[in-house]
Amino acid sequence: MVVEPWLAAAALGVLGLMIGSFLNVVIWRLPRMMEADWRRECAQLHATDQPDPSADVHTSVPPPPGPTFNLWQPASHCPHCQRPLRWRDNIPLLGYLVLGGRCAQCKAPISLRYPLVEVACALVFAHCGWRYGLNVQALAWCGFGAALLTLAMIDLDTSLLPDAITQPLVWFGLVLAAVGVTGTPLLAALWGAVAGYLVLWSVYWAFKILTKKEGMGYGDFKLLGAMGAWL
Repeated sequence: MVVEPWLAAAALGVLGLMIGSFLNVVIWRLPRMMEADWRRECAQLHATDQPDPSADVHTSVPPPPGPTFNLWQPASHCPHCQRPLRWRDNIPLLGYLVLGGRCAQCKAPISLRYPLVEVACALVFAHCGWRYGLNVQALAWCGFGAALLTLAMIDLDTSLLPDAITQPLVWFGLVLAAVGVTGTPLLAALWGAVAGYLVLWSVYWAFKILTKKEGMGYGDFKLLGAMGAWL
């Protein structure tokens, strides 16, 4: 069935608003989840390197776990008064406009970035719908755009490019090229990934050898490799 470009753009634009709302959660929570994992790993290494000789390893009880914190829990809430958001407050863009950009309970301002990310994601999705129609190819490129938007915002906040996004992006680019979804030939995708990774890898080592300093993180290599696999 052939769908008019404007209809495909509108449908995917609405989907993009909803996905953009979830991206806001990922952008804020994923770096904090990574930091919590690093703290646990450091604590475990420290405990291993410096064991307490007086501790009874057979009877010692691990500390109680902290509250659950992931992409799903706790529920969305105001960062100022901690009040859980009502379902209508979570409606992408509309909830922000109805609330006037302020918490319904404490009236603290809500960052304008939340609706901007939602709108940006909607525009990316709408563009994919306009260009490719309403099909799997459009959805694949929507996913690529959403991943880049998420990485850009996390990088802006923390200078991190999480492996949880960059590595799957490489493999999805190669797999989807192999089955003909992205429209990029597999051989081009493969060498694009290799070239993308090696270009920045070479720059990294040249800079490190010359200055004895690290100029960029490994996430940059993986991101450019992912872009090579897709583009």
